Amino acid sequence: MQEPKPEPFKFVFSWRRFLVHCALLGVCVMLGLMTWYFGKPPSIRFYETESEEQLTAAIAPGIDMALDTRSSIAVKEGQPLQVEMFKGNVYFDINKNTTNQLEAKVGNAIIQGFGTRCSIQMHKNGNNHVAVADGHIKIHVASGIYQINAFEQVDFDDISISKHQLIADRNIAPWRLQQ
Repeated sequence: MQEPKPEPFKFVFSWRRFLVHCALLGVCVMLGLMTWYFGKPPSIRFYETESEEQLTAAIAPGIDMALDTRSSIAVKEGQPLQVEMFKGNVYFDINKNTTNQLEAKVGNAIIQGFGTRCSIQMHKNGNNHVAVADGHIKIHVASGIYQINAFEQVDFDDISISKHQLIADRNIAPWRLQQ
């Protein structure tokens, strides 16, 4: 007895099978694009000092930072460089020739600086203080945008500024003189 020959494979086109494969391919392409788009998490660095400890660091080319005792901040890479202050005192020295800008968030207030030297003090009660040694900064609060120039200081909270006055250079960040 002779065995029957197997039939050669016959391809039968089906719209249903075609649409299922297209849908699967579309989902794979969409997931690949989402992975590419969302794949890079932002680079965030945390700096914190304990009691009896101060920290000086370059947080970006042309931007140096000095952190006082019991202070902490987070630095997020980007343009502009974004800093969020959690507690304490910080002093920024932004080189005038740098292409980097700094944007510091203190509570709900935003401080923008470019080519400046300034110190920021954050207090637990919500009243904060900023003093500018060189250049100028802009403070964005709920009541508006305010420019603070060299040798000026101001107290601020999330809503407004107060006590805008001139200041001597030695009073910009007095805690730095103790180093």
